[in-house]
Amino acid sequence: MHVLLIEDDTSVADFIVGELDKAGYQCTHRADGDSGYAAALEGDYDIWVIDRMLPGRPGLTLLRELREGGLDTPALVLSALGDVDERVRGLQLGADDYLVKPFSMEELLARLEVLQRRRSASTDTTTRLQVEDLCMDLLQQQVTRGGQEVVLQPREYKLLEYLMRHAGQVVTRGMLLEHVWGYNFDPQTNVIDVHVSRLRQKIDREFGGPLLHTVRGAGYRLGSADA
Repeated sequence: MHVLLIEDDTSVADFIVGELDKAGYQCTHRADGDSGYAAALEGDYDIWVIDRMLPGRPGLTLLRELREGGLDTPALVLSALGDVDERVRGLQLGADDYLVKPFSMEELLARLEVLQRRRSASTDTTTRLQVEDLCMDLLQQQVTRGGQEVVLQPREYKLLEYLMRHAGQVVTRGMLLEHVWGYNFDPQTNVIDVHVSRLRQKIDREFGGPLLHTVRGAGYRLGSADA
């Protein structure tokens, strides 16, 4: 996923770009409203992340003009202004989501994932997922690796589907809690570790090389070891 970040605070921008890179995202940064506007017009981005208070074009002005120009790329607005009226105004001017500063990077990643999922939901006609020799038939709800069937429990299947849809990206515990478990569990629970361990045994143990990797301090990644 390619993110356009328009943020004038250098320290905030450097942090976000670094964390997005760790999570497997491509990120282009612009530091003012005018250059951000030009980048949004010229580039092919999956999501815009726009700070509200920008030199040049203010964030909401930039967003309104892009929407008036017919661009429908999902947009998340960052702002220190958290009043309900301010959030509503941001949404009315074209934002798809509004995140108040300060925020946790885990929450930003989760919100980006929600925006990406919303956009792809209406056009996603995929019936088969594949990562290396691991295959998932979404119609038959059948998983194979190297042509050999892998029998999964319903939660394991849902977990693997989420990981396969985000192959090559680092998926955080928070993202799994939201999208696989629906935040029904305390974030400190070991339920994720237990299910990942069981899933790893089923898709990796009997086969050539591991596909499910733990990224220390970050989360999990599905793909080849050198991806």
